[in-house]
Amino acid sequence: MKKDIHPKYYEQARIYVGGEFVGTVGSTKPELHLEVWSGNHPFYTGEQRIIDTEGQVDRFQKRLERKVAERVDKAEKARRRRSKRAIAEIVDEETVPTNDASTAEP
Repeated sequence: MKKDIHPKYYEQARIYVGGEFVGTVGSTKPELHLEVWSGNHPFYTGEQRIIDTEGQVDRFQKRLERKVAERVDKAEKARRRRSKRAIAEIVDEETVPTNDASTAEP
């Protein structure tokens, strides 16, 4: 192995997550400051945390609520339209005379 080309290896490098000491590991740096590790990552802990970046989660929730409300409105409009159509058909049947053979003039 050539000398002076490899970085210094620290067998007891300290790991800090959020300013709190977690453990040691071998590394080329004496201290590692991490934001996420298996002890606080939602995949491993089973808890769900949503990191809201510039209100994207809020905008998504609002858009989802708006779409649900639109579906309800469309369903309500369709129900009203069907009921009006049924009333119109009943009225049309009562006002339009039918061509029965018994009522026809000779």
